[in-house]
Amino acid sequence: MSAAKKLGHLVPPLFALGAAEDFQRSGRTISLAVNPRDDNIAIYSTAAADPQALRSQGASYPKEQEIYLASREQAPFSERRVFITDTSVIFAAVQTLLRVTRANKVELLQSDENLRAVGKLANDYINFCKECCLYASQNISRAEPLQFDAEHYRCLWTCFSLFSVLYLPEPGYEDAPVGDELMEWLNTHFIQPSTQEGDELSSQERPWEDPAFWPYLTRTSLRGLSKASAFFLNVLDKHPSTYLPGLAQQLSPLLTNHPRLHQFSAERDFAVASRRWKDKVKTLRIELDRVPVSERDDGFENWWDRFSDIVGILEGRGDVIKRVCAELGADWKEVCSVWGIFVDTRLRRQDLPEIVAQVLDEMPPDPTDREDMVHSALFLGRPTQALSEAAQLDVWLAAHLADLMEPIELIDSEPDDSDLSLRQHYILDYAQYLHSDPGLWRITVDYMYSCGEVGRGMADQVLMRVPLRLEIPKDADAAGEEAVRIRAGHLAGVLKDVNETCFEYQREEIRRMVCRIAAQTFIKEKAYGLAISYCTSAEDWAGLGRVVDLVLEEYISQGPDHFARLVANVAPSLHSLRADAGAKIPAPGVFLRRLMFAVRFAEFHQRRASGDGRGAALDVVTMFREEIVPKTWWAVLLCDALELLRDGGTMFFTSNEACLLIQKLEELHIAVGQGAGEDFLPVLCRATRRGEKHALQRLEVVRLSLAKYYARCGALGVGGRPSGWSY
Repeated sequence: MSAAKKLGHLVPPLFALGAAEDFQRSGRTISLAVNPRDDNIAIYSTAAADPQALRSQGASYPKEQEIYLASREQAPFSERRVFITDTSVIFAAVQTLLRVTRANKVELLQSDENLRAVGKLANDYINFCKECCLYASQNISRAEPLQFDAEHYRCLWTCFSLFSVLYLPEPGYEDAPVGDELMEWLNTHFIQPSTQEGDELSSQERPWEDPAFWPYLTRTSLRGLSKASAFFLNVLDKHPSTYLPGLAQQLSPLLTNHPRLHQFSAERDFAVASRRWKDKVKTLRIELDRVPVSERDDGFENWWDRFSDIVGILEGRGDVIKRVCAELGADWKEVCSVWGIFVDTRLRRQDLPEIVAQVLDEMPPDPTDREDMVHSALFLGRPTQALSEAAQLDVWLAAHLADLMEPIELIDSEPDDSDLSLRQHYILDYAQYLHSDPGLWRITVDYMYSCGEVGRGMADQVLMRVPLRLEIPKDADAAGEEAVRIRAGHLAGVLKDVNETCFEYQREEIRRMVCRIAAQTFIKEKAYGLAISYCTSAEDWAGLGRVVDLVLEEYISQGPDHFARLVANVAPSLHSLRADAGAKIPAPGVFLRRLMFAVRFAEFHQRRASGDGRGAALDVVTMFREEIVPKTWWAVLLCDALELLRDGGTMFFTSNEACLLIQKLEELHIAVGQGAGEDFLPVLCRATRRGEKHALQRLEVVRLSLAKYYARCGALGVGGRPSGWSY
């Protein structure tokens, strides 16, 4: 990737514009720390000298300081994001193929079907590089400038296609001659000569008088462009030389009928045809040598030397090919590609590095050109070096080449001292680059989770820090609609995506952690029903207990009516807990009972406020009988039930129910008398905002009302004959 310097700004700013001197006088300076795992940077202000010395000088600054997190990588722009997203689909397909292969216990290299699949996926990468190159080369208006130009994507295209040519041949053709495929690769990516040159020459009546004529004809002969060569050889019929037109007519069919491997069904037939063709080339050489020296120059060019060079190429003379390529400005790639066409027509992939090494001794690659260095490493059969060079060109290229190299055993799959294989090093480097854009978190973790324990640990950290965007923005747009759907009980938006990712990669602990984080957001909004649901999903029973405490705190701080309205959305969560108790790990009883109490306590106040006295009375009695009332709330519940006892017209409690309330009240008084007031009275004291003395006075009023109520029950026979109570 490019190492160009990039300017960044701290947001919000650490100090205002023009306030740098004030910042320095405060005794602070800017410092940073680099994460050794992912190269992210934490920027923060810190003391510029010893804190004691600064205090003596009167320097002061806020105790809480902002910490700014930044990435060394520049986040992808729009065209780069499309490229990343599209190629991530191919990466996922590769991982699926490898996973299925391992599950079936099949060696990838032993399966032609799987090798073809890998080759097809490599071609998919190549096509996406090509498409992005073509898009970037279009002269159109764009919403934002290109992050990488067409030349960059062209480099990716040439490198990946060369890798495919050299290392992913069609199954069964691993030992076939490679010359034709290399020449096709060269002609596809490094077009020479240009179409414009041919058009200019063809428009001339005597093109051989143009200095560009013979270089053009020589280049088309080198590249196997037989149609262009034949056209200009036919033009030489008008040449004034006595010998050249006839020689040109002999050369033309040799170029157009040059045997190529893909034209034959068997390599043996190709070898026979090549020998016959070579014999015809020898005949042409004999005819050429018979031309008198005095007839070899036409006044514009020594046509004989140029023609001899073309015949020398067809003869497969390596020295001629090297010299001609140098004169034409061609590099080592052209020499190596031509070598397999004319010098050694049976040149195989495993023999190529030796030839390339010899050529590079005379025509070395350009060390400042990363594309050229990747090409040379691939030609030399040095995949590890190719990855190193590719990483400097674009970390995307190194990652995806390494991902294909490991399963076909071009690089070692064993981990090093850092517990990472070579492939995993490059994949994680690329994933860290993706992490510079938080919006690409889903793709980032896909790459990380393919890299063993180290990668899984890194992906877990990313998932736990994905912004869930649960807050409803003031100007609710699409993001706000997702937040509204979540509050309606649906799993939607980023939260749904994170949840699905955790299930896909079996990261249950991370899913629970994310649910805990979501629950905290809902707690801040007092959406306690959702908070309880997510605490339950996370099996965070301590968190569930805290939510219940906050729910009950609403009663203390806001009163019974507000409390009842707020808890209305908690009841479905309670029913869900009860229904799932058999299928899931049930919440510990203490937390479930406290939640049940909060819901029933709210229902009691709702019925009391709506005039359903008997229903409210049943709620009070049921809570005590089921023993879900915490002891700290006994006094509150008994005091709140006082209104039902004082109703002059209706008897809401039976005598036995009244006995139960009297029993609980007596237990409370006995406990308080024995010094256990802190276990029973604090909530009532906080709710009334008075002390313990006042709380006891209120309970005395409840005692008196219960006594009167019980007496009325006996007199009126409500609920049957009073049966008394026992302790």
